[in-house]
Amino acid sequence: MPERAIAERLIDELHAARIRSDLAGMCAVFAERGKFRVAGASADKPIAIEAAELASFRPWLAMLCKAFRVSDYERLSLVVEWPRATAHWSANIHSKITGITVPTELVDLIQIEGKRIVSYCEFFVPR
Repeated sequence: MPERAIAERLIDELHAARIRSDLAGMCAVFAERGKFRVAGASADKPIAIEAAELASFRPWLAMLCKAFRVSDYERLSLVVEWPRATAHWSANIHSKITGITVPTELVDLIQIEGKRIVSYCEFFVPR
C-alpha cells in the first residue's frame, strides 16, 4: 500500500471512530508504544493532555468518547510527508457535561511507523 494511502486510511479511521465515540476503533490505529498529546483551549481555560504508551492514554481516549460528541466534521486539508502527516479539520464539539456545542478547528500532527500511529499531537481552538 502506498505511504500516502496508509496515512489517509489511518486518519480517516481515527476521525470516523472519534465521530462515532468508538474507543476500540480509536485505539486500533495507535501503536502500543505510541505517544499522545492534546493541547488547546476550551471556551474558558487551557487543556493539555500528554501520555506515552496506549495503555496510559486509553483512559484519555475513553474520556473524550464519554464527554464529547463530534458533529459536522470537515477535513480541510491533509499533508503527507512520510512518515509524518498533518490533518487540518473542523467540527462542532458538544460537551455532554455542560450541554454546550462549540465550533472548533483542529490540527493533528501524526507520525506513522508501519501501519500504526506512533506519535499523535492535536491542537485545537474554538472558532
